[in-house]
Order: sequence, then C-alpha cells, then structure tokens
Amino acid sequence: MKLIPYATQWLEKDDVSAVKRALVSSHLTQGPLVDAFEKAVADYCGAKYAVAVSNGTAALHIACLAAGLGRGDEGITSPITFVASANALLYCGAKPVFADIKEETVCLDPAEIEKKITRKTRAIIPVHFAGQPCDLKKIRQIARRHNLVVIEDAAHALGAEYRGDRIGSGRYSDMTILSFHAVKHITTGEGGMVLTNNPDYYEKLKMLRSHGITRAAGQLRQKSRRCYYEMQLLGFNYRLTDIQCALGLTQLKKLDRFVERRRAIAKKYDRAFAGVKGLAPLKEEKGNYSAYHLYVLRFSRRVFAAKSEIIEAFHEKGLLVNVHYIPVYHQPYYEKAGYKKGLCPLAESYYEEAVTLPLFPKMSEAEVDRVIATTLAIAEKFKK
Repeated sequence: MKLIPYATQWLEKDDVSAVKRALVSSHLTQGPLVDAFEKAVADYCGAKYAVAVSNGTAALHIACLAAGLGRGDEGITSPITFVASANALLYCGAKPVFADIKEETVCLDPAEIEKKITRKTRAIIPVHFAGQPCDLKKIRQIARRHNLVVIEDAAHALGAEYRGDRIGSGRYSDMTILSFHAVKHITTGEGGMVLTNNPDYYEKLKMLRSHGITRAAGQLRQKSRRCYYEMQLLGFNYRLTDIQCALGLTQLKKLDRFVERRRAIAKKYDRAFAGVKGLAPLKEEKGNYSAYHLYVLRFSRRVFAAKSEIIEAFHEKGLLVNVHYIPVYHQPYYEKAGYKKGLCPLAESYYEEAVTLPLFPKMSEAEVDRVIATTLAIAEKFKK
C-alpha cells in the first residue's frame, strides 16, 4: 500500500541543476544568490525590502526584535498556529496573548483581538492560517488606533492575495514573515524571510540576521577603514546560504503553478464533501485568494465518533493525515507558564474536530480520488 503524506516538496531537474551550479561557484553562503533571491521574492510580493534568514522561526524572532518588543511587552497572536508564532515573543522577553479565531476561516477574529489589547500590548501577529489571508484591513485599523506594530505570519500564505494585493506587499502591515520549509509552497530545505517597506526595519533586520554586525560606512560610529566592522546589536547567526537560495530561485518560478494546482485539488475536495452531513471544510472569504497550504476538514463532534479514531482509520488506509494545530497554550510549557484551557473556546472546539487531508502539487489525480473515496468511507463508518 502506497502511503500518501499530508504534504511534501516537489523538486525537478532544474532545481537540482541550480544547486549543483551553486556548489561549484565561488560563494556558498551570503553571496550573490542570496541578494538575487531576496529581490525576486520582494518583487513577486510587491515589497521594497527582503531579508533572507535560516528559517521561518528566525524570521519571526528578528521581526519582533526589530519592532522593539522586549520584557514587559505583550503581543497578540492566534492559538491555532505552529508554536513559533508565539515563541518568537517569548524569545524577546514579551508575553504572548492569544485571541480567538473566526470559525469559518480559523484566522484571528479582529473583534477578539480588540478585546485582548492592554496598555502593555505592542504588536499583533496575525497568522494566515492554511493559506487563507486574515482580515488585514480591520487588523490594521485596530493597530493604528492603539499604535501597534503588525507582523504578518505568512508562513502558509506565499502566493495568496488579500483584496487584490499579494500577501507580503506590506500594504496593511509593518513586516511579513515567510517560511521555505520543505512542506511550504516553495522550499529551500529550511529557510525564511522578512519583508518590509520600512528602511529602518530593513537595516536593523540585516544586522540582527548576522550577529548585529554592520560594515556599511553610513552606519559605522567610527570613520570607515578597510577590514573594519562594528557589532552594534546583539544579533544572531541566522544567515541563509547561496546553495539554498539557488533552490529558492528556481522554485519561485514555479510558485504560481504550484498554487494553482493546490487550489484545483482543494476545489475538487470541496465538491466531493459538499452536502455530507457533519463535514465542513474551511471557507475562502470573498475577495481573498487562498494559497491553500493546507486542506483542513472538520468532522463535527455531534455527528462523528472521536477524532482520534478517525485519524487512526486514515493512517490504517495509508493516508498520513495530520492535525494543524493543537492550541499553543495547551502545550506543557505554556501550561507551566500559567496559561489555562478555555482561553479561546472556538479555537479549542476547532481542534477537537480538525483533520488535515493530503494536499500538495505533486499529487496525481488518482491520489486525489483515493483521498476523497477514503474520506467518504471513513465518514460513513464513524457516524454516531
């Protein structure tokens, strides 16, 4: 029985050739391909500046630092996300505050964000869950009223659009972070990026990526001379390599094709599950263009048996479904820090019902049909 993962990368001959060329070039890390990849992604998204880093978590971390978050501050984010969205705040000494989601999209509910704002709030980190853009216009309006920084967590959303603007353009935010992990829309193996239109953030992000060091003559506190540099911030070694950026450049050329295929699979799933009592996919809000990083199907607790039994049945059939995500504050580390269950009822209800089906561009039509047939059979079997 062939196993079908919930996601996987798609590498072709040109990707391999590009990496080979990088391996025999004069630069392996922080060379011209890093600059080229940054420019290509910024141009694609419509942003002025881009800073490539080692992974999406590093992107979140330095974005929070560039925004000035520190001890005693608070940042509001979603509980339905990978732990990195909240952990980045902890790395800076700030406190993550979780706001509840919109049930139809599992993105942050702007009304719930407003409820969580205090005098300590400094930032909002909306997560474009599963590739569906958050309501950025409303979030930006809230941020302006309260003088808050907006950092979009777009790890799921490269290639998505909000009201005609590509995610990453920065029209409604101060910074946007991307991830190029193997299961994302394009991959560099591991990798991430921060996009911004703010030149001050840009210069700070570049220093934070590389030990807080600058060699730029205009930034040096002493008169510039040959072989001179200054460490002006406590930065990190979060650099991305030319080898990885070579892969990123060839992958980026395929992004639109990859997203179109993801959307086609998602629409086929939607049609297959429409009208099946108790099954509910996430909705694509009007005016948005989802990049469909994930396809999440909710199995209503009122209609079906326990989700754990359903997941086990999928795995027995060779479909390696997953769950995105356990609410962050349910994790033992967060429980020890004092976070209690019940903070975000809609997020917790969602978690009890959510199953992520296989969705990736390399899927064959036969594999898509197998996922549909298996899902319908399991739904019928586990009805109460």
